[in-house]
Amino acid sequence: MRFRIHFTGATVNFLRKRLNRAYELGDKRLVRRISALLIYSQGQEIETIAQDLSVCQESLYAWLRDFLVNRFESLAYQSNSGRPSRLTKTEKRQLKKIITKGPLAAGFTRGCWSSLLVQQVILDEFGVLYNRNYVCQLLKNLGFSYQKAKFVSAHLDPIARKKWLEDTWPEILLKAKNKNAMILFVDEASFPQWGTLSYTWAPRGEQPLVQTSGKRKAYKVFGAADVLSGRLFYQGIEERFNSETYTQFLTQVLKKTKQHLIIIQDGARYHTSKATQAFFQTHQKRLTRHQLPSYSPDFNPIEHLWKAVRDETTHNKYFAQFDEVVDVVEDTLRFLVRHRTQVRQTLGDYATAEDIMPKAA
Repeated sequence: MRFRIHFTGATVNFLRKRLNRAYELGDKRLVRRISALLIYSQGQEIETIAQDLSVCQESLYAWLRDFLVNRFESLAYQSNSGRPSRLTKTEKRQLKKIITKGPLAAGFTRGCWSSLLVQQVILDEFGVLYNRNYVCQLLKNLGFSYQKAKFVSAHLDPIARKKWLEDTWPEILLKAKNKNAMILFVDEASFPQWGTLSYTWAPRGEQPLVQTSGKRKAYKVFGAADVLSGRLFYQGIEERFNSETYTQFLTQVLKKTKQHLIIIQDGARYHTSKATQAFFQTHQKRLTRHQLPSYSPDFNPIEHLWKAVRDETTHNKYFAQFDEVVDVVEDTLRFLVRHRTQVRQTLGDYATAEDIMPKAA
């Protein structure tokens, strides 16, 4: 019983590109092999291909098996020009630019680089074949690391973000200095009883399992952090985040401080509601507010603090009772309130335009 192996469209496109490159390099051996594979992909029988190319059937079967098992390694170029087997420094710089722009810009249909894909790029662009394991090492040497991508809003406004970093933030710093004011970045976080999942080391092939109660209840926390001193204020609630609970939190912060407070917040509804606006108007002698650019959580350093708290409290943990969540979150936040240096280090240095602005396409 005979069976056929079907090539995907991506594989056929790869073979065509490789064939063109083999012609350019004058590699007759590879031209013959790839031509055979392409003819086979069109539905021709091995016997017919053997006759057309004057190749024995055993060789054709061997080429097919080799390609299926070794993929790119089976189609290494053998240039008549004595092409070096390694990339030059100039070619490595070119490769770095290609990888930085991403696989879509390089003409691929997928959005993620893999060692196999990079191996293909090196072969296509420079005619050099590297072992896949070495490709990973090469990427590290070029300054790359294997990372999980993060979402960035398509509605992000680069001009508004640049204005914030270059104009608004320096003005806030100057205002704080002149008024001896405290700059507080405000945000909220929820810590669910059902826990949160995170990466961890585990035996290969054994995915970590975390029990969950399935109870959809979360401990909610308002937070305000001074990026300059590391001073932290917080208030935990079991109710919903809204204008009433937000202004109650700000009232507590006012009671615990004496100086003028510059509040930096995002565009959440309860941050900009009429009730909240009225609250700021009533306390304008003590409060000044600034709103971050839309869709810019990376401009709020307290996000780093929330991540650190989740790492310590809810990641990969099981809570049978809601009070257990409350206790562990409260213990961690109380510790941070007492240790301003640690808060300051967790918040990090506030970014400059060069640090955080999206790179021009």
